[in-house]
Amino acid sequence: MTVQTGLEVLLDDPRPIAGRNIGLVTNQSGVTSDLRHSVDLLHRGHGWTLTTLFGPEHGIWGEAQDMAHVDHSVDPMTGLTVYSLYGASENDLAPRQELLRNLDALVIDLQDIGSRYYTFIYTMALCMREAAKAEAQVIVLDRPNPIDGVHLEGNIREEQFSSFVGMYPLPARHGMTAGELARYFNKTFQLNCDLLVVPMRGWQRAMWWEDTGLPWVLPSPNMPTVSTAAVYPGMCLIEGTNLSEGRGTTHPFELFGAPWLDPFRLAERLNGLGLPGIRFRPHYFLPTFQKHAGKVCGGAELHVTNRGAFEPYRTGLWIVKVARDMNPEKFDWRRETYEFVSDRLAIDLLAGSARYRELVESGGNIDEWVREWKEPLHGFTDAREEFLLYRAAG
Repeated sequence: MTVQTGLEVLLDDPRPIAGRNIGLVTNQSGVTSDLRHSVDLLHRGHGWTLTTLFGPEHGIWGEAQDMAHVDHSVDPMTGLTVYSLYGASENDLAPRQELLRNLDALVIDLQDIGSRYYTFIYTMALCMREAAKAEAQVIVLDRPNPIDGVHLEGNIREEQFSSFVGMYPLPARHGMTAGELARYFNKTFQLNCDLLVVPMRGWQRAMWWEDTGLPWVLPSPNMPTVSTAAVYPGMCLIEGTNLSEGRGTTHPFELFGAPWLDPFRLAERLNGLGLPGIRFRPHYFLPTFQKHAGKVCGGAELHVTNRGAFEPYRTGLWIVKVARDMNPEKFDWRRETYEFVSDRLAIDLLAGSARYRELVESGGNIDEWVREWKEPLHGFTDAREEFLLYRAAG
């Protein structure tokens, strides 16, 4: 049986939007199981009026690359204005009050991928915060966590490393859906929004995307497959370094490397760690854009052999450390402004702590830090419990 997303549940019973002026925050992945899009469906629908569109990072149709500022535009399908929620500054990440005051409800239909860094969940939170001020209801149409709702991993982000890739203290892999996170954010961080989450039908926590029967539509330009999403909670850390994370290739985040790395030694050392559920294959690749564009990079490709045992975040932490240990004179942390932040290093924002960088630089053992996560992760597991909409089997 195919899972019904919150969008399909709402269309089956549109009473929450009946007689109302609504806005819609979505992108290209906001589709039904037969690939009809929320913009078209809610614009053509009767009994309510879709007046305003908002697009998150990458734009409402997903054409912009990461951290590329998106301008306001006119939607070619409907003729409605699309207001960008990823402009040139931090002030452009939230919808303007004058737009929300004309709405009865703001509908949010965004496909998350289950990782702390993915910015759509913070776009959702900022919309909730601003909607509360404008006294507009927020209706979140829930979608599956594509990498399941059971496995959690990572340290909890520390407060001084709050950013648009970690606005709230979550683990790197949070095991929640967007709707569950909306409930968690709203109460725990006092967004005080009039929130309605339209839950899915048929989704179970242990499901991976392939179990849902739903078609995969890439939610951002460098998230082409579920395999990409599976490694992303660890491989996004590469963004905080001068290594290529495979952008400009057909396998972003599954490939990584740099012109100075020996792929054969790299893969041998990584495989020698015995990390569960993963094998590394030596590989050369040629990025067509972004880091090391036009230069042949030596690196490795990740092959996940057991998704249940695989620890993506721990794996990513070790990958960066091994690459740095092999070529410390050429390796560097990313120094440029990252997600509007220039006073803290990108790696610290992504790791949610300076502890990781300090361990790498001092030659420490990553797994000593990993063992320290256990108690805080239990605390997060307990704290999220009341906000879960779907229970584990048994």
